[in-house]
Amino acid sequence: MSDLLRFFCLFACGGHWCYQSQKYELPNCEEPRRWYLINTTCKESKQSPINIVTQNVIYDDSLKPLNFEGYDVKGSSKWSIENNGHTVKVTFNTTPKIGGGGLKGKYKAVELHFHWGVKDINYLPGSEHSIDGEKTAMEVHIVHIKEGLSDITEAKKNENGIAVLAFFIEVGDENKKYATLINELDNVKYKGNVGQMDPLPLFSLLPNEEDLARYYRYTGSLTTPDCHEGVIWTVFEKPVALSLAQVSQFSMLHFGGNNSTYMAENFRPVQPLNDRSIYWSGASLSQPSAWVLMLLSVLTYILSSL
Repeated sequence: MSDLLRFFCLFACGGHWCYQSQKYELPNCEEPRRWYLINTTCKESKQSPINIVTQNVIYDDSLKPLNFEGYDVKGSSKWSIENNGHTVKVTFNTTPKIGGGGLKGKYKAVELHFHWGVKDINYLPGSEHSIDGEKTAMEVHIVHIKEGLSDITEAKKNENGIAVLAFFIEVGDENKKYATLINELDNVKYKGNVGQMDPLPLFSLLPNEEDLARYYRYTGSLTTPDCHEGVIWTVFEKPVALSLAQVSQFSMLHFGGNNSTYMAENFRPVQPLNDRSIYWSGASLSQPSAWVLMLLSVLTYILSSL
């Protein structure tokens, strides 16, 4: 297809974006390097995901532990789980909230989704963010919008209207807390499949609460078109562990209908940081108390007098 025809089709046909892993089956879809042909925002300067270089992060003492409201509650209404052709997405009927942690106001959780790699001899990494160039098997994003806004569309019209919590997932021991969600994957194997699942306390899908004090913060974008910028990202250091069998279950989904490509490597490559700063909470590092500092000062004086 010529560039002119492609340009025309983006408007007349509605351009279709895809992941690199879908190109064999859908040669005319636009893979991540060409998403800007569908949404020009995808080539702007504050895109996500990014590689976090730990030696360059800036410690920010205002990044206290987040306040999680309703994350420990199992709601009474079913969650919706859907294969949308790009990932498995879970939409909440309850409204857990986050606040504090340097956020200006409260944000309500609206959905979560996953990004993953592919089963090979072991499992090739599929997280979107990386730390010092290292990726993990998967990544889960919990998408929040500012309290008082109705949906993600309205949130995009508001400055800092969207906040996403990102958690790495590594291969480790079996995680029974994920069993309810993973068991539902069989019901959403193909694009367009939608099911209902029993709700879970969101804390059950996260690292232990004491591990949630260490995180990175930066301003970026959504990681799929339209690549909307102005998203507040919180990327947690501590990963969640799932067994290899549990992780592999995600790769049994399909990008399309029956006999379509297995859904694998559904992640966007890391984007340039450009002139952005990455802030670090360092919150779980204990600060020396006043008497310890005084004792160190006395010891230093004594040793220097010897």
